[in-house]
Amino acid sequence: MNFPKLQARVVGMLKNPTIEWRTISGEPDDIQSLYMNYIIPLAAIPAVAMFLGLAIIGVPFIGRVGFITALATAIVLYIQTLVAPLVAAIVIEQLAPRFSSSGSTVDALKLVAYASTPVWIGSVIYLIIYLTPLMIVPIIFAVYLFYLGLPPMLKTHPNNVVPFMLVSFIAIVVVNIFLRLLLWVFGLPQYGI
Repeated sequence: MNFPKLQARVVGMLKNPTIEWRTISGEPDDIQSLYMNYIIPLAAIPAVAMFLGLAIIGVPFIGRVGFITALATAIVLYIQTLVAPLVAAIVIEQLAPRFSSSGSTVDALKLVAYASTPVWIGSVIYLIIYLTPLMIVPIIFAVYLFYLGLPPMLKTHPNNVVPFMLVSFIAIVVVNIFLRLLLWVFGLPQYGI
């Protein structure tokens, strides 16, 4: 992992996303390099913040939870955060032709991963669990990044960007609900958004 490159990409996505999307669209990538160089390190932020928030700082009116519960929650969150982008990318790739768009799974994964940047960075909010509702701010910014990224990444015509974005957003929400239901079925702990 190249930390300076990771940092530059995060700053670029947060400060100047239009230019960053153009750069990203021209970069040759594969699923493995996206995971190794971007998704794995950034997906760790919510898990680590959740662990620290539950085990050290605590939950309002409950206090700190046990080490094992906090660790299990963090591991489950990390796995979910690693799986969700790929599942969402596959769904988005399948939706693309319906919106006169084209791109590979890698292009869709780049779109999902880089648009998720503010959510992963903003998840430091999990340190103080009762501030979790503030995650709406990075989520809204992620939707905006997704909107900006659709044309360069999946060659989406400007007239189709909003409908494609809305259907993709619904699909991503459904994927996340499904993953959370799986966690619930297996009795695994869940906190946060």
